[in-house]
Amino acid sequence: MSTAKKFAGQTAVYGISTIAGRVLSFFLTPVYTKAYATGVYGILTTMYSWSSILNAIMAFGMETTFFRYLSKYPDNKAKVYNNAFATVFFITILFVLCTLPFISHIAEFIRVGNDSSQNDFGRFILYFIAILIIDAWCVIPFAKLRAENRPGRFGTIKFINVLIYIALNLIFIWGLPFWTKHHLPATQWINSWYVKGWVGYVFLSNLVSSAITLLMLIPEFSKIRLKLDVKMLLEMFTYSWPVLIANISFIINENLDKLLLGKLLPQNISAHEVGIYGACAKISLFLSIFIQAFRLGAEPFFFSHAKNKNAGQTYARIMDYFVITVCVIFIGLIANIEIFKYFIPNKSYWVGLPVVPPLVFGYVSLGIYMNLSVWYKLSDQTKYGLYISGVGAILTIVLNVLFIPKYSYMASAWVSLIAYATMMVLSYVWGQRNYPIPYNLKKNLIYIISSIVIVYLSFSIFKRNLFAGNILLLIFISVAGYFEWKNLKAIFIKA
Repeated sequence: MSTAKKFAGQTAVYGISTIAGRVLSFFLTPVYTKAYATGVYGILTTMYSWSSILNAIMAFGMETTFFRYLSKYPDNKAKVYNNAFATVFFITILFVLCTLPFISHIAEFIRVGNDSSQNDFGRFILYFIAILIIDAWCVIPFAKLRAENRPGRFGTIKFINVLIYIALNLIFIWGLPFWTKHHLPATQWINSWYVKGWVGYVFLSNLVSSAITLLMLIPEFSKIRLKLDVKMLLEMFTYSWPVLIANISFIINENLDKLLLGKLLPQNISAHEVGIYGACAKISLFLSIFIQAFRLGAEPFFFSHAKNKNAGQTYARIMDYFVITVCVIFIGLIANIEIFKYFIPNKSYWVGLPVVPPLVFGYVSLGIYMNLSVWYKLSDQTKYGLYISGVGAILTIVLNVLFIPKYSYMASAWVSLIAYATMMVLSYVWGQRNYPIPYNLKKNLIYIISSIVIVYLSFSIFKRNLFAGNILLLIFISVAGYFEWKNLKAIFIKA
């Protein structure tokens, strides 16, 4: 079997589990936007934005480091596993010691809007401290499953996690109100504690699903031993901290815009604007699902094939078809945005739909950047990941601070695109200087620019007309298929 074909198979397996879980999770977006006003949804968006940033800190870049050191020390896999988990565990303990004594101060700092009680935010923070710790502990065991090529167990646990999360959300948002409305058994007891419309039930559902995930990973936890190799641990730390900073910078690019919207806009509209932006941004995350699935399959694959003679050609070929795929998704989402908008059933959110095209192209750029980033990971030059993501983070902060007060969430959408596109270009330029990979730059640029033109025509010129947009999508697919058919046939038909 060709390496490209094997890679496609691995990515497909991880993709199925990831897409299934994320699609089911996305089912909650219409539930939330129907159940909660824009201001309340803004609270939910704010809490999960902070959570994403802290998740990156507590994982400490150890997931990528774990894969790298498995390839460097294939005979010491147990030591790599122990060292990676021990690092994450120590960081979570430090996190608890630094947050628990200051709950009230943290709550006051992260509040958004002017109609939310500080007491509620204090409870939300307690929930999230527990969620963050549990999720961090699970990072390395999940990475171990990927390294061992056990996508079945990986996907099953992830899928169960999402099902529990969704079920609890539906119970709290729809089930209990229905139960009490019809005075079914135990109604009096439920009314004694249940608060209809309280967004904290979303976070409580997350906590329960994370705890059950932890229990399902007990077989992986049971293999951890407190026998650390100090020399290897120091090596891993040296490799990992630039990855950590790069990951934090990436998360800043992904989430800081929502936090800055809450802080830079007037209090009487901040939660409302954050809610609209957060909901409409969910449409663009359909492309994010594919990118995440790609990363799950790509990272261990790239490391395991780094020593192959034709590794560079393989990486370039993967990039070719990655670019085509993300461009097709980009065009498809915008061509059908008049359908996807019903994913948000509350029409008061639809005013934010113009953020979707720049956000989706931002994810196109991000996906290409993640593909390009293989060069500094394989060459142990992770400092470049820090530099690149740092530039993106600086752009995100400075441009949002400058333009949010005047342009609100539209500024955030375009800044996101600018930051990711800059990171993509920097990674390509530095990568070709330090670890050349023979990418087909001209061909890839043609596909990217063509997709941008088609999206502009579909969204702005044809005013989101479904027929015109999908005709353009079919033309793009047909042309790409015509020029790529021979290469695709060589990859997926030949053994």
